[in-house]
Amino acid sequence: MNLAEKILAAHAGKKQVKPGELISAKVDAVLANDITAPVAIKEFEKIGVEKVFDKERVILVPDHFTPNKDIKSAEQSKAVREFARKHELTNYFEVGRMGIEHVLLPEQGLALPGDVIIGADSHTCTYGALGAFATGVGSTDLAAAMALGETWFKVPESMKFVYKGQMNKWMGGKDLILYTIGDIGVDGALYRAMEFTGDAIENLSLDGRLTMSNMAIEAGGKCGLIAPDQKTIAYVEKRAKRPFKAYMSDADAKYIEVREYDVSKMEPQVAFPHLPENTRGVSEAGHVQIDQVVIGSCTNGRMEDLRIAAEILQGKKVHPYVRVIVFPGTQEIYRQAMREGLMDIFVEAQAAVSTPTCGPCLGGHMGILAAGERAVATTNRNFVGRMGHPESEVYLAGPAVAAASAIAGRIVAPEEVL
Repeated sequence: MNLAEKILAAHAGKKQVKPGELISAKVDAVLANDITAPVAIKEFEKIGVEKVFDKERVILVPDHFTPNKDIKSAEQSKAVREFARKHELTNYFEVGRMGIEHVLLPEQGLALPGDVIIGADSHTCTYGALGAFATGVGSTDLAAAMALGETWFKVPESMKFVYKGQMNKWMGGKDLILYTIGDIGVDGALYRAMEFTGDAIENLSLDGRLTMSNMAIEAGGKCGLIAPDQKTIAYVEKRAKRPFKAYMSDADAKYIEVREYDVSKMEPQVAFPHLPENTRGVSEAGHVQIDQVVIGSCTNGRMEDLRIAAEILQGKKVHPYVRVIVFPGTQEIYRQAMREGLMDIFVEAQAAVSTPTCGPCLGGHMGILAAGERAVATTNRNFVGRMGHPESEVYLAGPAVAAASAIAGRIVAPEEVL
């Protein structure tokens, strides 16, 4: 069996599972945020059970419209807060202690190798980078899992992606996944497990791997898996709150498709409006003037991302016609960035630094675009109206291209400003 099948079989209490098979599997963690949890809470209360299945494994993170932007978002957060108190949830993360959910859970040791994790958020697939079967579900499925501690799956087919060679400077996990989505399309892995392998993945940092798995959903993937290695184990061992078991694909595991890429022939990627598959190398971007740059989100709000952006912005100023907002992924990342002097670099470059929040990524708050405006964002989606007005445009890139473009006032490679 391959990695996805092994994890699902273990959690279904079966020796083997096959693609297309319907199973019921135990879950290790159930996650929701301030948008999706209130719906799940209402459905949970209809079930009529007294308690959640495990108060340590139901995780609630208000991160989308927080700090609350208006009365409606305050009411949403209040509902989540009251539910967490009523059920004495161990892992409720209030403003000031929270972070963007998919950055926070790995940091807190709540997503581990071999886990099955479901979340009422499509980017739950992020935890596949640690070797977990993690996927997004609807709020009603989440409610049932909060009561039962299990849910149903159709075992997905698996695709294998092999990345060979050495990446060029300023490239990272974001560029690999954008290139891949550009190759197979936004439905190229529909309800399939995407397994990322090869020496380029082995050389990729944990931050870069989390970015790749985060965007598996943008290719239609059910999950985006990377087999745990020494880097993974070193990362999780000092954080893990409970035991875990790492799984590897068998040498003779079957895949519906295998694709190979030579990363040495790639350059930093940019996804043009209005789909993540609309990718091209930054050298082919042409002259695209921009109004805003967003550096952060559950895709690129980690320490490595902030360091890259700061390296490019250091000693420079943001273009006078561009506004830049930096969103550290968690409070711990915020503090580490302060300790390293990155905040000074950002503020001196005339960027605004925010408390952790999903904010503008989903067109929520703190960075909404007006009609005709263009943004370069290190986020994961650039659909019509994703970050504001339907006539605005979002260009997806990694932190290096985003920071360079902030200085130039147009989409450029880092080399153009250094």
